[in-house]
Amino acid sequence: MLSERSELPRLLTAVEKAAPVDAAEVIAEDLRRRFDATRVSFLIVDLTGNAVARLSTAGSIDSGRERERIPLLGSLYERVIRTQRPYQEAAGPGHRVVVPVTNRGDAIGLLELLLPVPPDEEVLAEVAETAHVLAYVVIANGRFTDLYTWGKRSRPPTLAAEIQYQLLPASLSCEAAQFSLCGHLEPSEDLSGDTFDYAVERDTLHLSVTDPMGHDLNAALAATVLVGALRGARRAGAGLVEQADRADQALREHARGHATGQLMRIDLHTGRAQLVNAGHPWPLRLREGSAKMIPCEVDHPFGLSVPVSHPYRAQEVDLRPGDRLLMLTDGMLEHQGAQVDLPALLEGTRDLHPREAALTLTRAVAQAAGSRLEDDATVMCLDWHGPQETQRHVSSGADTHQASAARPHL
Repeated sequence: MLSERSELPRLLTAVEKAAPVDAAEVIAEDLRRRFDATRVSFLIVDLTGNAVARLSTAGSIDSGRERERIPLLGSLYERVIRTQRPYQEAAGPGHRVVVPVTNRGDAIGLLELLLPVPPDEEVLAEVAETAHVLAYVVIANGRFTDLYTWGKRSRPPTLAAEIQYQLLPASLSCEAAQFSLCGHLEPSEDLSGDTFDYAVERDTLHLSVTDPMGHDLNAALAATVLVGALRGARRAGAGLVEQADRADQALREHARGHATGQLMRIDLHTGRAQLVNAGHPWPLRLREGSAKMIPCEVDHPFGLSVPVSHPYRAQEVDLRPGDRLLMLTDGMLEHQGAQVDLPALLEGTRDLHPREAALTLTRAVAQAAGSRLEDDATVMCLDWHGPQETQRHVSSGADTHQASAARPHL
C-alpha cells in the first residue's frame, strides 16, 4: 500500500477531473481500491442537526428517489459527531468503520465503510485523513452543485424558508485558536426571519443575531435587506455603530416594519468585546459554571419610522478566557421558550462543544412547543479561549469534556 503522502496528490487530481456531483464518489472509489472496502457511504448532517442522509444511496436530485434519512439521537453516528473520534466494530464477515467529516468544527457528516479485516492504526489514520479531505471536497464542490444542499434538507422548503436559509453563513460552526462558535436556527411554522452571522478577520471576530418583525415572506424579505446591509457595511470596514446605522437606514428605506438585533465584535489580540443592542434580548454568559444575563443598554430597533432619542452605542462587554457567551432571539424566551430554564440548561451543557450545546438549547424549546413553534428559536453559542491562544487544537471540534479521553471504539 502506498503511503498517504504519495496517494493524496493522485486523489486530489482525480477529484478535480470529476464532475462536482461525482467528487465524493471518486473518494469512495479510492477507499475501495486502497483498502478493499466493500461498502463506502457519505452521510451528510441535515439542517436540523437531528438526522443524517446517506447520499451515496440517494441517486440524483431529479430522480425522485428518497434519501435514506437516519435519526441521530442516541445513535453511534451521533457519538462520532459529538466526540469527533472514529468508531469501529465487527460487522458480520467484515469490520465497520465510521469517521467524522469535519472542517474547523463544522460537522459536515460521516464517512462509513466496511473493511475485510480490522484496521490497524495506520489504516485508521489514513481513512480519517481521507475523511478530512472529503470535508474540503464537499465545501469546494458545494459551489457548483445543489446535491449537498438537497441532502441537508428533510423536506422541500417554502419560498420564505429558502430565502432565510440562504442568509445563514455557509458554515454554522467555526473554530480558531481563540474561540469556538456555532449558531443554530429552529424555524417556526411560519418562519419569522431570524438570522445569525459571523466573520473572522485577521484581528477581529464579528457576530450578529437579528430578528425582523412579522412572519413568512415579509419577514424573509426584511431579513434579506437587513443582513445585506450589515454584511456590506462590515465588508467595507465600517465600525460597529456604523454597521447598525446602515442596517437601520436600509430597513427604513427598503422594507416594511422593523427588526431587533445584536452586533458584536471581539479583538482577537486583546479580547476586547463591544456590543450594539438594537432592542434585542440580553445575551447570556456562562462563567465558572454559573449562567447569568449580561445587562446592557438597549437602543432602538432597526427600521423605526419614528424619531429616536439617541444614536446607537457601542458598549463594552466583559469577556474572559473560559467564558461561554450565548446570543439569542426572543423565540428562545417567549411563547413556548418561556417553559425552558435557559440558564440552567446552559449550565448543564457546559461540557459540550458549542455545536452540541446550541442544538440542545433550541431542541429543548422545540420540544416544549411540541415541535410547532410560534416563533423562530435561534442561538449563537461562543466559547472564548482567550487572546493568549495562538494555535488551534485540531481535535477541539468535539465534546469538550470527553474529547481528551475518547478513543476509537473497539
